[in-house]
Amino acid sequence: MNKAKRLEILTRLRDNNPHPTTELNFSSSFELLIAVLLSAQATDVSVNKATAKLYPVANTPQAILDLGIDGLKFYIKTIGLFNTKAVNTIKTCQMLIDLHGGEVPENRAALEALPGVGRKTANVVLNTAFGWPTIAVDTHIFRVSNRTKFAMGKDVDKVEAKLEKVVPKEFKVDVHHWLILHGRYICIARKPKCGSCIIEDLCEFKDKIDS
Repeated sequence: MNKAKRLEILTRLRDNNPHPTTELNFSSSFELLIAVLLSAQATDVSVNKATAKLYPVANTPQAILDLGIDGLKFYIKTIGLFNTKAVNTIKTCQMLIDLHGGEVPENRAALEALPGVGRKTANVVLNTAFGWPTIAVDTHIFRVSNRTKFAMGKDVDKVEAKLEKVVPKEFKVDVHHWLILHGRYICIARKPKCGSCIIEDLCEFKDKIDS
């Protein structure tokens, strides 16, 4: 795919959604961090349902520590892998208190040192909480980038590197939100809604579906 096509795709996505953000509900950087941690291999809808009950009771590191692992599990038991996530969340809260004064650090290495927080989670937090031009590549972005041929790569790290290279600076803060939403609602895995796609004429996917 050439530079002109990519620019037009990004322009259309921006015009269609000028101020995109995550579909996870949060009101602080800490709430965002925990929501993203809980969202691994789970839907945003399921996480939002759980945090809607959790956050009014505990939305700080100390408050979640005070719940304890079993108390936390009560609130997140409807989320996939909740046992492991409860352990990681408690450990993360303790580290935030011990190492960062209870605050979420605006630092990639510090974020990735937290239990259950990998590169993708760190990218989301840095981007959405702090406005960094990071690109968090999840399954949706990986699929859209490869299917459209916008930024091809054999794994998420290669796709992230390609996106970093080909996306102009003015689009970088928002691009991962556009691509996630596009993959979640239009360029879906099994039967993409090509007929409803605002970039269909620019997409280089060969097996388009007239839907």
